[in-house]
Amino acid sequence: MPELDLSHFSFKQLMELDACTRCGECVKWCPTFTEVERDEITPLDKIHTFGGFAKSQYGGFLARLFGYRPPTEESVARWSKGTYDCTLCGRCAVVCPVHIDTRPLWIAMREQLVDMGTYPQVMDSLRENVGANYNISGDPAEDRLIWSQNLEVVPEGVRGKEQAEVVYFIGCTASFYPMTYVIPQAFVHILEKTGVDFATMGPEEWCCGFPLIIAGMSEATRALIAHNVAAVRELEAKTLVAACPSCFHTWEHTYPEVLGEPLGFEVKHTTQYLEELITDGRIKLGSFDRPVTYHDPCDLGRTGGIYDAPRNVIRAIPGIEFREMAEIREYALCCGGGGDVEMADRDLVAAVSKRRLEQAQATEAQVILSACQQCKRTLTTATRREKVRMRVLDLVELVDRVLEE
Repeated sequence: MPELDLSHFSFKQLMELDACTRCGECVKWCPTFTEVERDEITPLDKIHTFGGFAKSQYGGFLARLFGYRPPTEESVARWSKGTYDCTLCGRCAVVCPVHIDTRPLWIAMREQLVDMGTYPQVMDSLRENVGANYNISGDPAEDRLIWSQNLEVVPEGVRGKEQAEVVYFIGCTASFYPMTYVIPQAFVHILEKTGVDFATMGPEEWCCGFPLIIAGMSEATRALIAHNVAAVRELEAKTLVAACPSCFHTWEHTYPEVLGEPLGFEVKHTTQYLEELITDGRIKLGSFDRPVTYHDPCDLGRTGGIYDAPRNVIRAIPGIEFREMAEIREYALCCGGGGDVEMADRDLVAAVSKRRLEQAQATEAQVILSACQQCKRTLTTATRREKVRMRVLDLVELVDRVLEE
């Protein structure tokens, strides 16, 4: 097996390998381990396994005594399976008593595994699709606005502008997966009705790079990042708004870090932007007569720190009956759709989403709200598979439904 390359890990992350006390508190909070109970998935096992590899190569006592013994193919394959069967939800970091920042540590491990050539080979198709067509589905880039074909009137901002104050970054999921077309349709309707000077990037919108980053293939994202930032700057936009929490976080945090400079415009999630429109009095909302609950997307909540904006938007709807689930905010259970797990193990995704659906059912709400395109896909699929009579709506859809003319 190839040797480890610890350049994938920060000094802090290498210290975290020794910081783990193996208390096991993280185990019961891991959504994928809960469903399959395989030790290699647990955070403490991943840390212990990789830490053992590193010590063997870089100077643990036994390494100095007996010389370097590379890990076996079987042990690396086991580590890889556990690392890629993680949704990167980050619940383990919330409950860790020594505050190990687990999510970026798992991504660094995936980078190492890609270097070693031991990773789900379906990730190669992901890299090829993004490299050839600039999206995760492999569809022609020219079809990026296919969702707009069902609009009664296609706004100028969708057709194309040379300049705009706001750029709506749609993301691959809502652009190419029909189950989520309704999200950009609803949001552009809101923007048009409130008189926002907005534009989409059309075919010039490329994948934000997030799926490759979490696959451990971040080296393939630099061209995407440079292209996307240049396209937004050419529109002279002051704000970029994304409905996908993963796109939002990547634009807000990863892009400036990779570029080594500020973007020159603000980055907001749709829930933050809707909250501002409501607060400024630019949106007036009518009532909604069915009880609702809200699912916190992992990349919006734990990764992005945004919990209040979506709830403030919900509560701004007159008379709405809002029922919280048992596990919310930083303790919210993942829907199962994160971490690229869907590409490698759909049965595991189904098991996690079923458990989250059961938590939603316990509230006796009729509608599950979320603020993530992938969460909508995953939870909608779960309701259909389990034959549960609950609607799944993105918060953008709900606001569009109750928007007063």
